[in-house]
Amino acid sequence: MNKERRLGRGLEALLGRPLGSEEMVDAAHMADDDGQGGHDGLLHLHVYDIENNPFQPRIDFDDAAIGELAASLQTHGMIQPLVVRRHGERFQLISGERRLRAAIKAGWEKVPVQLREADDRQMSEVAIVENLQRKDLNALEKAHSFHEYLERYGCTQEELAGRLNIDRSTIANLIRLLELPEAIQVDLCAGNLTQGHARALLPLGDEREQLEFARRIQEEGLSVRATEELVQQTIHQADHEPLAVVGGEAPARGRAPRRSREHSAALEQELRSALGTKVDIKQRAAGRGQIVVHFTSPEEFERLREHLCAGVHIKAG
Repeated sequence: MNKERRLGRGLEALLGRPLGSEEMVDAAHMADDDGQGGHDGLLHLHVYDIENNPFQPRIDFDDAAIGELAASLQTHGMIQPLVVRRHGERFQLISGERRLRAAIKAGWEKVPVQLREADDRQMSEVAIVENLQRKDLNALEKAHSFHEYLERYGCTQEELAGRLNIDRSTIANLIRLLELPEAIQVDLCAGNLTQGHARALLPLGDEREQLEFARRIQEEGLSVRATEELVQQTIHQADHEPLAVVGGEAPARGRAPRRSREHSAALEQELRSALGTKVDIKQRAAGRGQIVVHFTSPEEFERLREHLCAGVHIKAG
């Protein structure tokens, strides 16, 4: 079963029930649609009576692609209606922003819509699922949509994956891209780096090395595979470098030795994979330090506590 069909069924399941005939007539009166829907059983709304989905993760829309879609609408019509919900005295888009933009560009005054019930959380989920199916939505837009959802609704990655019917690793891998330096995120959005390249840089941990590798990828045209191999070589060499000691003194205060930094980055990656959340290792002098485990909700805290304390029995008193 391919991923796209699986996501498609998830999208349908997330939407509220289709509204009944009385509600449709009431909505048609609001839309000045002569008190009834079209012969196709859909409402036909003025394009400017429809507000955009406020939870839409897309930031940029390709004007050329919208123009091509507008030309297609003029030739073939709108095969798939927009999906909207009532929002005060107007309507709010749930699904189909590209089609709405194309219809406006094509000069349409009205568009066919299907009216559904949906709360804000469902709106967020539908927007995410719809855009996961689109290849032209960049990885950071997807990552931000996941992160914002987790922050807004205080749920875990596992819970969101279950609600969207996708693998948790899809969410985790995208959200990790937000840990990269801002300059690399800009290159990723601009298409100068692929998602595969960006993910290959994560194990480095050190921002300066990540930026240097990003520069080499673009200047030397490194493939994702070549980047992964070079990153692993860099980490391996760092792990086996003897610590440089000048005059019998420890490395300068305030900066961890290279080997230590790279080893910490590898350990952070191992712990993140095991725990399913962000982990930071902060090293101090004399081998001391901290391990910081991040959580975004009480439920995720409980999941982590149960995971870390499994098999541990604490005696009372």
